[in-house]
Amino acid sequence: MAARRTTTRRESPWAEAPPPHLLPATTHSYLLRSADSIAEALAATDVPERYAAAHVGALRAAAALLAARARPDAGARRRPQRSAWVLLAEVAPELAEWAQFFAGGAAKRAAAEAGSRRAVTEREADDLVRDADRFLAVVEQSLGLVPHRPVALRLAQAHGGDRTA
Repeated sequence: MAARRTTTRRESPWAEAPPPHLLPATTHSYLLRSADSIAEALAATDVPERYAAAHVGALRAAAALLAARARPDAGARRRPQRSAWVLLAEVAPELAEWAQFFAGGAAKRAAAEAGSRRAVTEREADDLVRDADRFLAVVEQSLGLVPHRPVALRLAQAHGGDRTA
């Protein structure tokens, strides 16, 4: 039996993602899990936990897009496993900068999950929550879905502000 490989966007039957009504159930599931992880990050009082949950939220958003766009290639030889961020840059080149950004935070996430108190600062954790939330909205939009309301807007409205960013 031949090993399967993931095709790039150029080889995909769709130029982008399939129409929203044809998205796989796993795509919707990953989007919900991404939003849950970001909500968990928002609620976390522990800085490393906040950072790790935000990074996992971004990873789940990437998985949603990969579930929608990546297609196995039945005739390809087995290739070494690659991270979701590497695959994302191949399947969705327009998101390569996001992939590079989140790949750069993977080691910090691992340290945070291991319990390191010095792995990340509070500012880094807060910034990553906002970035993961923005990334989820970008993924939703690239899938043809209506993006959710950004965290910054929800927080501003919850605190009586009228900021939009």
